[in-house]
Amino acid sequence: MKPKYKRILLKLSGESLAGNKKQGIDFDTVAKICEPIKRLADEGAEIAIVVGGGNFWRGRSSGSMDRTRADHIGMLATTINALGVADSLEALGVDVRVQTAISMRQVAEPYIRGKAIRHLEKGRVVVFGCGTGNPFFSTDTAAALRAAEIEADIVMKATMVDGVYDSDPKLNPDAKKYDHISFYDVLNKDLGVMDSTAASLLKDNDIAILVFSIEDPDNIYKAVMGETIGTLVE
Repeated sequence: MKPKYKRILLKLSGESLAGNKKQGIDFDTVAKICEPIKRLADEGAEIAIVVGGGNFWRGRSSGSMDRTRADHIGMLATTINALGVADSLEALGVDVRVQTAISMRQVAEPYIRGKAIRHLEKGRVVVFGCGTGNPFFSTDTAAALRAAEIEADIVMKATMVDGVYDSDPKLNPDAKKYDHISFYDVLNKDLGVMDSTAASLLKDNDIAILVFSIEDPDNIYKAVMGETIGTLVE
């Protein structure tokens, strides 16, 4: 069975890489996340990954620090995660490249759209670090931007919840889960799938997003192969 989607932008939160440690990188957890990515790459899927940095740093929790500087620290945190994911993929035999939106040539390639697409066409997994390279933009927005640039078929957002709800399921036991919802409803109901900039960018470029739980890493494989999980926003 072939993957339902040929070119995927996978968004991984920093928290998903921390496992039960809640901070830093738990490489046992990362290895489990990378296993289905390898299986998909072996089956011909073209996979790009955007990583967050919340397991090391959250700019919005930096108190009185200058916002631009706080966001730059966050970009460095995403680079740590990108290198960690790349190392785990390489340990599984996956050909991988890390590209960063801020130049740091000693540790990663600079982000170049054409080069990223060429890597994907050659079967390499590309991991994007440093978000968009600009303060005031989230890594969700970076995922939307990179997805548009590389002409991804879909954005897969792996989260700590199993989809999109009409309210916080942790606070409301009666929260309703959506199987399918429009970007219009996401934006107008402020459902918190991702920030409005990212949602608007995906909507304007007609790129769907699938939100699903990473607690079972095999959901990555299932989602790309077309199984019905999570919430599809389009």
